[in-house]
Amino acid sequence: MSLPFEMAVEPTTLLLLALVAFIAGFIDAIAGGGGLLTIPALLTTGLPPHLVLGTSKLCATFGSATASYTFYRRKLFSPGKWKNAMVATAIGAIGGAVLVHWMPAEWINKMLPVVVFACGLYLLFGKTPDAPLDADLPIASRRQWPQGIGLGFYDGVAGPGTGAFWTVSTLLMYPLDLVRASGVARSMNFISNACALAVFIAAGQVAWVLGLCMGFSLMAGAFLGARTAIGGGSKFIRPVFILVVLGLTTRLVWQHWFSAA
Repeated sequence: MSLPFEMAVEPTTLLLLALVAFIAGFIDAIAGGGGLLTIPALLTTGLPPHLVLGTSKLCATFGSATASYTFYRRKLFSPGKWKNAMVATAIGAIGGAVLVHWMPAEWINKMLPVVVFACGLYLLFGKTPDAPLDADLPIASRRQWPQGIGLGFYDGVAGPGTGAFWTVSTLLMYPLDLVRASGVARSMNFISNACALAVFIAAGQVAWVLGLCMGFSLMAGAFLGARTAIGGGSKFIRPVFILVVLGLTTRLVWQHWFSAA
């Protein structure tokens, strides 16, 4: 289904998309929000919106899997404490991905730039709350259901900024430090990415050549980013990241809202 478009993609464009994916993977593993780069980048190529979402989910799954495994291996995420969140996230992501296939492409073309732009503004002006550094305090399991279903659903429908929203909400709701909250965010992001991807694959809405090329690049960026995050901080890259996001989405808003025939 996606083969004609992929055959038309020039090697230079593919290389640029791979570079964007590497940067997105690096940033996503540190602070979340990698989709704020990959989705606008894919949209600017002219790929149909449903195909953009499916392809973005493919490459995002590579990155979130790499980052979540890195945090787990460093003992910064304990799956046993987050069983409810994992189940809830899977349910929400599948429901969101199914719903988005019923939405007309024109709606998604107009919705995505606005969602990305709003998330970019939130990440620019929002502050990360403080939390106690104590990994041994109990984790409230009942809170995980609304958190998992809500953020999983959002990731299935759109996705930009999901990792950042997971990090911030986890810091607000549980006694975790920033690094462990990031471990939870990357792991839940992997679950929602994988579940939503399964729905997009079943619907034939994945551009495999683009998705795999960007996925391997994003995975490399995520590996480096997770190690950087665990080693201590990433605030130096945040302003540049947000400026790029806002620039890309401004172009998309102009293209789909003000320049449409």
